[in-house]
Amino acid sequence: MTQQSSGPDTAPSAKIDSTVPHSARIWNYWLGGKDNYPVDHEAGDAFREIFPGITDLARDSRAFLGRAVRHLAGEAGIRQFLDIGTGLPTADNTHEIAQRVASEARVVYVDNDPLVLAHAHALLAGTAEGVTDYVDADLHDPGTVLRQAARTLDLTRPVALTLMQVSGHIADYDQARAIVGTLMGALPSGSYLAFNDSVDTNEANAEATRLYNESGAAAYHLRSPGQLAGFFDGLELLEPGVVPLADWRPDPGAAPSGSEVIALGGVARKP
Repeated sequence: MTQQSSGPDTAPSAKIDSTVPHSARIWNYWLGGKDNYPVDHEAGDAFREIFPGITDLARDSRAFLGRAVRHLAGEAGIRQFLDIGTGLPTADNTHEIAQRVASEARVVYVDNDPLVLAHAHALLAGTAEGVTDYVDADLHDPGTVLRQAARTLDLTRPVALTLMQVSGHIADYDQARAIVGTLMGALPSGSYLAFNDSVDTNEANAEATRLYNESGAAAYHLRSPGQLAGFFDGLELLEPGVVPLADWRPDPGAAPSGSEVIALGGVARKP
């Protein structure tokens, strides 16, 4: 296995602030992980008290990622993945799914959270044939993301860009669209975008998010269904389009999504 670390050599633990809730750690808490602090439990529980469906949303997002990556590495034949907003490692990370289908798959994770960086060694454990790397960079700076990713990925060949529940960290919608456009614009024809995020149509989710944003954590911004669909403009959407997460190519026997839409996702090909 080839392992490369693009992060800084300094100990990341010195940068970790356990007094302020952090989205990656809260997400890890909702998924049943252990890489979180009491302040994250408090924020996560407060969110869940108002919007109990957040735990299901976290699990649905993770399951959607798995199905999308399996399709891309399998039927679509993609061998390179750029996973931005990696979060903390849990079961079935992107490289594990992709390399289970194609052992030679190359995966680059991107995040700028010091706790994620501290756990990068776990993310870097892949197959002997494939390559897994970690880039310490910010989605707000797509140029740096692309330059760092190019150390591991051949950006002249198709790449699958995955953005799962991360675009809401960019406050301005037009800026968020422009960043995704810059990333996809740097990738060749035959590349893919796999994307999901939460919608603003659920009142409990919107209220829980508003209070979360007042907690001192990095703010998150919900979008309308039409805005989320806009991230796929100019791309060729795969069936069934931009849909509730549980409805995107569900596994046999899986339960359908509920009547209320909480998050939408889709996969699209760059022509």
